Amino acid sequence: MNTSPEAFDSIRPYRDEEVEEVLERLAEDQEFLTALLRFKFPRLANSFLAPLLRRVISQLLKKRLAKIHSVHDLQLYVAGYMARMLATTTQGFNVDGLEELDKNQSYLFISNHRDIAMDPALVNYALHTEGMNTVRIAIGDNLLQKPWVTDLMRLNKSFIVKRSAKGVREMMNSFKLLSEYIHHSLKDENHSIWIAQREGRAKNGIDHTDPAIIKMFGMAKKKSEMPPAEVLASLNIVPVALSYEYDPLGVQKSREVVTKEQEGEYAKAEFEDILSIAQGISGFKGRVQVAFGKPLTAEDMPTPDAAAKAVDEQIRRLYRLFPSNYLALEALDELGDMAVPEFDTATRAAFNEQLAACPQEYRKQWLTMYANPVKNYLRRL
Repeated sequence: MNTSPEAFDSIRPYRDEEVEEVLERLAEDQEFLTALLRFKFPRLANSFLAPLLRRVISQLLKKRLAKIHSVHDLQLYVAGYMARMLATTTQGFNVDGLEELDKNQSYLFISNHRDIAMDPALVNYALHTEGMNTVRIAIGDNLLQKPWVTDLMRLNKSFIVKRSAKGVREMMNSFKLLSEYIHHSLKDENHSIWIAQREGRAKNGIDHTDPAIIKMFGMAKKKSEMPPAEVLASLNIVPVALSYEYDPLGVQKSREVVTKEQEGEYAKAEFEDILSIAQGISGFKGRVQVAFGKPLTAEDMPTPDAAAKAVDEQIRRLYRLFPSNYLALEALDELGDMAVPEFDTATRAAFNEQLAACPQEYRKQWLTMYANPVKNYLRRL
């Protein structure tokens, strides 16, 4: 791979020397300030006070961000918010498997995908609390609808996956550059990467890795340079299973799936993804677990399809099943001969409260989303 680091400028995260300038730009960005105003004070966002409130928010931002001079400074700042968010929106956060990984080694973490922002944020927080470096995050350009969103993501160590590329040649070139960047980050800069196992969140509770993503990893090398299995093994791929007892976006996901089934398509509203990010962060999650697997070997990955299955198998075994998963299967009357734990009245009441918040027309899909991980674990999908 002979690509120069400058070739990655259009997709890479921001560097330390760029942080202050970007933060200054964000503190003056009217669309960003309006988004903060809508989030904090939705009733005042369109009032005659809005211009004054934007100026106040801008000044507060500048004051709070004045001490941030590097990406590390920013992530320490974010870590404080993560701790408070986990304390207020979860009933426990558990991390497994990190003790088996080398703190000085870079890894390519591939996880199941349930939440746009929380998935990589939880992986990062788990690494941070164990004294390990945080990851660079793969994010699709379909989510970067505004310059301020792009700035925020790239400040937080995100790099851009150009899914909007037009034409076969442009797509292949963008994927090759992405592959080269991943290799560059892991091998030249010893900096770990996080990427979802598939494009788009699993809205039905079924976690399957897309072999096309595995194939993309190998595009940085020609077959004559290194056998594909060795290329993949050189990336230190580690599967990660993210388990949420409750999904803050369960109703929205169920509505999207049902709408597609009934109407053939689902048209997202403007800024729906951004609102989903906010709700995913602030919504109730119950208990949450991040489980890190073991690095895959060349023997695990003779082909991209085999590699995808190896990732799926580790995620299947590592995924934590909660009462919500079993109770959903029970509500669907699909337990059959499955042996399931006994749950107390309080646990059932908590589940029924979550179910009651889902409109009737989406409840079967909502239950299916929670029940499928049990079926997957038992290999009954």
